Amino acid sequence: MKKISRALALTMTCALALPAFAQDKPVAGEVKEGSLKGKTLTFVSYGGIYQDGQVAALKEFVDKSGVTLLNDGPTEIAKLKAQVDAGNVTWDVVDTADLPPYVHCGTLFQKLDLSKLDVSKIPQGQVGECSVPAMNYGVVLMYKNEAYKDNPPKSWADFFDTEKFPGVRAIDGSGDPTGGLIEQAFKAAGGDPKAMTPDDIEKGIQKLRDLGPDTIYWKTGAESQQLAESGEADMIMMWTGRAMTAVKNGAAYTPVWQDWLVVMDQLTIPVGVKDTDAAYALINAYLGANAQAVLTEKTSYTPINMDAKPKVDEATAAFLTSTPERNAQGYQQNIPFWVKNFDLAAEKWNALLSGN
Repeated sequence: MKKISRALALTMTCALALPAFAQDKPVAGEVKEGSLKGKTLTFVSYGGIYQDGQVAALKEFVDKSGVTLLNDGPTEIAKLKAQVDAGNVTWDVVDTADLPPYVHCGTLFQKLDLSKLDVSKIPQGQVGECSVPAMNYGVVLMYKNEAYKDNPPKSWADFFDTEKFPGVRAIDGSGDPTGGLIEQAFKAAGGDPKAMTPDDIEKGIQKLRDLGPDTIYWKTGAESQQLAESGEADMIMMWTGRAMTAVKNGAAYTPVWQDWLVVMDQLTIPVGVKDTDAAYALINAYLGANAQAVLTEKTSYTPINMDAKPKVDEATAAFLTSTPERNAQGYQQNIPFWVKNFDLAAEKWNALLSGN
C-alpha cells in the first residue's frame, strides 16, 4: 500500500507541476509585467518609416516589461563583425536583409533556441536556423494595362517572352542579385530551378540579357515607382510597397501574383550578446499578432503573424502577401544555393549591370 501511495503522490505532484511548465512556454506577443525592469536593449534596423513602425510595434512590450529600448542603425554587417571580433557587442537584436543570417549563421548570428520563441504563426518555411522574419513583402511583376489590354502576362515566363509580349522591361538593379529572378529566368530558358548548378547562373543571366538593350535597371524603389507612374515601362519588377503606392497615385498597372518572389527582412541575435534571454523576449513580443498589426498599419509591410488583423485601406490590403491565396502563389528562392554561390552570382550580376 505504501508503494501505491507513493506512486499516487508522485503522479499528483507531476500533475500539479504541469500547468507551471505550460505557462513557461512562450506565446508570441506576451511578456511578463516588469520582467525586464532596469535592463536596456538596443534594437538595430534600417531607419525611416520602417524602423519607426517597428518601434511602435514594440511599445506594448516596452511599457509592460519595463525595459529601456535604445535604437541604432542602419544595419551594417561590417560594423557588427567588428563588435563580435572585439568581444564588445552592443547590438542586442538586429534586423537584416534576407541572406546575411544564412551566410553568417553561427559566426555573427546565434543559432536560435526555438523553445524560447513562439513561431507557430509564421508562414511555413520562413524560420531559419539563425533568424525569424521581421516582415514580409514581395517582388511582383507589374504590367501596363494599356500595353497588353485583353492579353496580359500571367507569369514570369511571359515577362521573358518578348515575342508574344513586346515592350520595355524594368528590373531591380538596386543592389545584390535577386536569386528568385535568376531562377525564374533559368526556368524560362528551359531549366529546372530546383536542379540549378553554379554553371546555370550564367544561363539565367543570359536570359535577362536577351530581353534587349531597352531594358531598364532601376536603382531605387522610388525610381521603379516613377517608371510606373510615368508609364515608361511596359512590365516592371517592383517591390509590393512601391507598386501599391504607384497604383494609389494613379498608375494604370496590374500585378501578376503567380510566383511573386517572397522577400523578408530577418530578426537576429548577434553572437556575444550580453543578455540573450532579454533579446529573445523582445523578438517573441515582436512576433505577436497585435505588434504585427501595428507594424503593418504604420509601414504597409505584410505582417508575419498569420493571425494579425491590421486595419488598412482597400488599396493597401490588395498588396499584402499574408492571405492564404497569396501564400500559395508565392515563390521562395533556394536560399542555401544562393548563400553557397553568392560571390559567383554577384560577379555575373555586376557584369550584366555594367553591360558585359
